[in-house]
Amino acid sequence: MAKRLSREEKLNQAVIDLINQMFIMAGHDVTYDDIKDRKDAWFTDWTMTEQQYEDWKKWGEHYLRKNLKLTAVLAEKQMIWIGLQWGLKFEKFPG
Repeated sequence: MAKRLSREEKLNQAVIDLINQMFIMAGHDVTYDDIKDRKDAWFTDWTMTEQQYEDWKKWGEHYLRKNLKLTAVLAEKQMIWIGLQWGLKFEKFPG
């Protein structure tokens, strides 16, 4: 029988899953394991489009609601904070 995760373990797994999904949706061959020990601003090394960010944010809200049982409003707020803290920078527009 699988061990039930504690609330803290679920939160830690959520961060890993959200960061991994962000890299996937942005089209980068990078994972949480590649950046977990970095102390620099690693999130500035890669970019994503605004649409990719919105798609990731929506995916993350659904993930948080399902896995952490957050309300829609709280899930949206958490994704905004996660995006501010670890979100990839946006690609520059031409011109």
